[in-house]
Amino acid sequence: MDLDVLNMFVIAGGTLAIPILAFVASFLLWPSALIRIYYWYWRRALGMQVRYANYDDYQFCYSYRGRPGYRPSILMLHGFSAHKDMWLSIVKFLPKNLHLVCVDMPGHEGTTRSALDDYSISGQAKRIHQFVECIKLNRKPFHLVGTSMGGNVAGVYAAQYPEDICSLTLICPAGLPSTTDSKFIKQLRELQESERIDRIPLIPSTPEEMADMLKLCSYVRFKVPQQILQGLVDVRIPHNDFYRKLFLEIADEKSRHSLHENMSKIKAPTQVIWGKQDQVLDVSGASVLASAIPDCHMYILENCGHSVVVERPRKTANLILEFLALLHSMDNNKKLA
Repeated sequence: MDLDVLNMFVIAGGTLAIPILAFVASFLLWPSALIRIYYWYWRRALGMQVRYANYDDYQFCYSYRGRPGYRPSILMLHGFSAHKDMWLSIVKFLPKNLHLVCVDMPGHEGTTRSALDDYSISGQAKRIHQFVECIKLNRKPFHLVGTSMGGNVAGVYAAQYPEDICSLTLICPAGLPSTTDSKFIKQLRELQESERIDRIPLIPSTPEEMADMLKLCSYVRFKVPQQILQGLVDVRIPHNDFYRKLFLEIADEKSRHSLHENMSKIKAPTQVIWGKQDQVLDVSGASVLASAIPDCHMYILENCGHSVVVERPRKTANLILEFLALLHSMDNNKKLA
């Protein structure tokens, strides 16, 4: 073989080896960095841009795609200890011409965290209203989506700021009493009785606890490598003290049943999506909402747990789009009547 050709293969092999070795090193040594890169790449691939908005000295971090148009904008509120990027799995299945906004909830990720802030559900709803006014999202009524804690906030927001929204999607929302205790609620009771309330199952601090949390939140059993579990824990550990404070705040009497206390005030057409095998918040909450909200469309997903957004992203996206299309058709029929 010609030496020049041989040298070319050696150089090419070395060039390829560098990123491969960097990836392996990141996976083994800095899995949390790899997770951040993963989200950065996914946002970029889906066309989601990160921006900041300020209300006085308070900063909101959000991602968005598209511009306001004839169809309602969609604002998405994530759950406890998550962040705006949890919605990327659903964004993937939504049309690119829809205006989408995913915001980090108060105290989460890039949004301001302050010890003086009110992290009750009503306090968070007020903060989200400040965000909405900052980016002028309520120039035209928008569609609001919330899951878990974010669903609780979304429902309270719809009740307190009805003029801002045209419709609402609640995905296994918190803030409701249930006729059946979920596995998570039973675990909390056991921890309270043994005075180990600091060991909240939704706040893992080891890879093993992270694996247990994933099993609790998901009906689908994902095979997650140990290094990725470690990376997920490493990302969360610096925030765990805040998460404990937040959990105690939203589990307090002031916030525990906020959605239930406000659901009779919700006037917007509402869609409720719930995983039938939810072990965190029992699916019986869906019937509670359906019986209280006049124009409520309920969908129970088989073989699905609490992490509906991760387990059934395509189905969830399609249900939201079908709901919006139905409302648009009904609105057109009213205009023609």
